[in-house]
Amino acid sequence: MSIKIYHNPRCSKSRQTLQLLEDNKIQPQIVEYLKNPPSHEELEQMLAMLNLEPRELMRTKEKEYQELGLDNPGLSRDQLITAMLEHPRLIERPIVIKDGKATIGRPPERVLEIL
Repeated sequence: MSIKIYHNPRCSKSRQTLQLLEDNKIQPQIVEYLKNPPSHEELEQMLAMLNLEPRELMRTKEKEYQELGLDNPGLSRDQLITAMLEHPRLIERPIVIKDGKATIGRPPERVLEIL
């Protein structure tokens, strides 16, 4: 069983989600995505598993979202994905992936649905 968590150790929800996994005897592969952002292909795969469009996976309250004008409805899917890759703080967290399924750990208990 391979489980991966895209984790930000400074985020309380991310820490709670990781703790929940560990409490369930799961040692996931931890990807600190601010240090090691996903590739374009990995982000596309995550979006597909989550059944979300790029903007739905963005943290719209981050200053980069406003500064970069990412609320512009004219931006393409590729432009939004590129913005997330260049500014990984924009990616909602934590994301947990297991066997081709993914979920966002908000609330943390939501990850139990894919275990």
